[in-house]
Amino acid sequence: MELRNKLFLGTFVHSKALDELEYLHNAAVCVDTTGTIVAVEVDCDEPRAREIVLPGLGWDGAEVEVVKAKEGQFFFPGFIDTHLHASQYPNIGIFGKSTLLDWLNTYTFPLEASLADPAKARRVYTRVIRKTLSHGTTCAAYYATIDVPSTNLLADLCLSHGQRALVGRVCMDQLSPDYYRDASPDASLADTRASIAHILTADPTMSLVRPIITPRFAPACSLPLMRQLGALAHETSLPIQTHISENKSEIALVQSLFPRSATGAPDNSYATVYDAAGLLTDKTILAHAVHLTEAEADLVRARGAKVSHCPCSNSAITSGAARVRWLLDRGIGCGLGTDMSGGYSPSVLEAARQAALVSRHVVLGADGRGEGEEREKLSVEEVLFLATRGGAEVVGLEGRVGGFGVGLEWDAQLVGLGLVGEDGEVGPEEEEGDVDVFGWESWPERVAKWLYNGDDRNTKRVWVKGRLVHQRK
Repeated sequence: MELRNKLFLGTFVHSKALDELEYLHNAAVCVDTTGTIVAVEVDCDEPRAREIVLPGLGWDGAEVEVVKAKEGQFFFPGFIDTHLHASQYPNIGIFGKSTLLDWLNTYTFPLEASLADPAKARRVYTRVIRKTLSHGTTCAAYYATIDVPSTNLLADLCLSHGQRALVGRVCMDQLSPDYYRDASPDASLADTRASIAHILTADPTMSLVRPIITPRFAPACSLPLMRQLGALAHETSLPIQTHISENKSEIALVQSLFPRSATGAPDNSYATVYDAAGLLTDKTILAHAVHLTEAEADLVRARGAKVSHCPCSNSAITSGAARVRWLLDRGIGCGLGTDMSGGYSPSVLEAARQAALVSRHVVLGADGRGEGEEREKLSVEEVLFLATRGGAEVVGLEGRVGGFGVGLEWDAQLVGLGLVGEDGEVGPEEEEGDVDVFGWESWPERVAKWLYNGDDRNTKRVWVKGRLVHQRK
């Protein structure tokens, strides 16, 4: 389907800085056929746009598609989910009383292995893509499985649905069931190359879908495998995604598996093991980072690696509360991840509200006395930054998506809130939801209500690169 030039009219809300949301009222945003924003005009209604802005762009107003935000609606950048396991989606909410390592063997590995069945994989992946789009997620960093056809299918489905994605074949050659592991480091590397080749053939310019090198996590990968994957990342300049310091027992396991004598590194901390294998780069996404030490944080910052904060999963699997402010203060870029199925929701908005809530329980200081507790709190503005511009930085799309500015691509969602009438009911054209606006709220208050009460019922339309990819029925 050929895209048309588009004119969007209404209120636009986006992150201007970590702690600042910008509100553009009565504004016009023009998006060309490539899905790129070519004009942003404030105090501009449709007549003015047609009289001045469109002719200035050389556009024929009769051929322009016009999208207007109604009263109570606003445009917001699409969410970026920096960490989720598409193959685990059927298990969301099923984590029992397990901690991380038990949970993997009990729930995760059997499900992932079963997606070697193409029909089952298609069913699962189609659902997770549609579900995340319906919650406003325009870009997702996906883990698939160790199976090459299953991974390739996920990439193909992301393309057909129009969702931006980083898609990775999971690499693991140890500490996993015999029925679900790579036969050897060489076999894992060969399969990873095969999946990369497929994705680059499907989307040669990587305009929507990119391959991402995906060692599951250090305990599941031998040092030879990690070193081969590090060399592959260096060769291809592709991004990397993995897990780090999620759980204290996992950290102890890493230290027992990779002594200093094996890595040749000055210590055997989790981050140092990855660095010794060449996996800590400025294109690396590290999920969780709950228990990083000061030295590890220094190393992560020095290498330019980024962190995906997954508050829902960290709570569900009792991993702990990541110190996001502590990471940001050290110059480490952070985004948000749903981490399904450790996390229980496909919504980045839910991850944002949980990030705000979890930050209220973080205690600073090794002495445990809580020095600086108040400063640890993340504001509405900050968690929405993490969900958009912060996430864009984590997945390597900074300067392309995450906000509304000339030159950025139109990855956006139209958000609608419930306007309560004199009779206490919302209007007939509006859907009942949990975000009630009475008319006296300021715009920051409306956005706060949306953060803490919103869900997919408030996501009316979603665009990726100018293409409409979801519309609320």
